[in-house]
Amino acid sequence: MCKRLLIALAGTLMVLAGSARAEVDANYRVVLLTENFPPYNMAINGKNFAQEDNLDGIAVDIVGEMFKRAGVNYSMTLRFPWDRIYKLALEKPGYGVFVTARLPEREALFKWVGPIGPDDWVLLGRSDSPIELTSLAQAKQYRVGAYKGDAIAEYLIEQGLQPVTVLRDQQNAKKLMAGQIDLWATGDPAGRYLAKQEGVSGLKTILRFDSAELYLALNTAVPDEVVQKLQSELDRMRSEGFVDDILGRYL
Repeated sequence: MCKRLLIALAGTLMVLAGSARAEVDANYRVVLLTENFPPYNMAINGKNFAQEDNLDGIAVDIVGEMFKRAGVNYSMTLRFPWDRIYKLALEKPGYGVFVTARLPEREALFKWVGPIGPDDWVLLGRSDSPIELTSLAQAKQYRVGAYKGDAIAEYLIEQGLQPVTVLRDQQNAKKLMAGQIDLWATGDPAGRYLAKQEGVSGLKTILRFDSAELYLALNTAVPDEVVQKLQSELDRMRSEGFVDDILGRYL
């Protein structure tokens, strides 16, 4: 009799535990943080703080759709500076930050969902440019435009180039079309997006000299089940062509 009672009690506890877990799952919310990084993440008003419907961009659209399809609750906020939101995602359970490069030194610090898109460094030229390059060193003979203080400009200098810098990267799109520079060192797809904003299209990639993939980085306390759901939905969105459609919308 005692044994039967214990079995019954154990069964009841399992049911209650399962119900409690289901309730936690249903109410689970991930706090998503991002920064101004066009065309992936940006505030519609251009400011350094925005939430939900006031956000726009490739990654904003992809990540939002991914969470909705996975049935995972979330909030989305754009803040400044990057160091602060990165630290919050690193330290606070239930937090995540996007988009960021998945580097070897960061691998164990987060749980990752992606890739969401590329963040390559390229040399762009006009569509009629005859320039052909197989290495960055070959670009030394050309006038290369870059964004002053940017990591790409600093890298070019380290490699022995002397880039012609401007205060706003999109200025290089018009300088390229006007023949004031031969090549534009910028990010991809960021450069193409900025060019489009300036009414410039048809640029071609002369050289891709660095490649990286951007991800959603989640705090390690986010349940594996949530991470797997999100990754599965992202994979499905990519296979359906949804991700390419979003890229095409902005670029």
